Amino acid sequence: MTRHRLVQIDAFADAPFAGNPAAVMPLDEWLDDATLLAIAAENNLSETAFYLPDASGAADFELRWFTPTAEVALCGHATLATGHAILSEEEARSAVSFRTRKAGILEVRRSGEGGYELDLPATKMAPAERPDLTDALGLPGAEVFLSDTGAAEDTAIVLVDSAEAVRKADPDFRALGDIHLMAIVTALDPDGATDIVSRVFVPAWGIDEDPVTGSAHAALTPFWAERLGRDSFTAFQASRRGGHVACRLDGERAVLGGRCVTVIEGEFLLP
Repeated sequence: MTRHRLVQIDAFADAPFAGNPAAVMPLDEWLDDATLLAIAAENNLSETAFYLPDASGAADFELRWFTPTAEVALCGHATLATGHAILSEEEARSAVSFRTRKAGILEVRRSGEGGYELDLPATKMAPAERPDLTDALGLPGAEVFLSDTGAAEDTAIVLVDSAEAVRKADPDFRALGDIHLMAIVTALDPDGATDIVSRVFVPAWGIDEDPVTGSAHAALTPFWAERLGRDSFTAFQASRRGGHVACRLDGERAVLGGRCVTVIEGEFLLP
């Protein structure tokens, strides 16, 4: 058996059992894709992140992410978790960069007392008609916006008229599982503790509801910055676990702020 270090980290969380858990595994070389997927399925979390030193010199590390059923093109919370894993052990570092296969170079940097900033490509959205999506979400007639063709992930923002409508959304997951989009339901939250609220559903990729989604906020950041008339705002993803995200638009980049908590450290045994 070979032993591989594995840590589980709650991302976008101030304390254990909140935010979005991600498994993080450092490697010396890439395992075959079937093994990476099997490890992610065994972990049974939204994502497992795998990283190794970047031989190209373009970044500090290469980074890939797998759900229990597929490799994804962009995962924000698992990138934040990987940055936390590295920066927690290397106190002299102020930032760490990652080369990815479809999302370009990403960076996690220290911010404030114990916090981080996650630098992602901003996802641009445009109005669209998708009655199949709104029907599957149980939100007929809601406004829909789809990501452009250059986006790392196929994304839909569904805009509703209240934070209560976001929290009460009750999707048909079987119908939604046939729609290969990351579906983000969002609204202003004028009476809440944050500017906007959202929930994220991705059953087509093996995740009915994601707890806190960095890649979704890469789309929500330019979307709400335009509507709010300012480049920064606060967001809450209203899943059962829940998580707060500080959002800032910096040109073509979405900069997301949050904290992480390591909850498990151990080894994964492979034959």
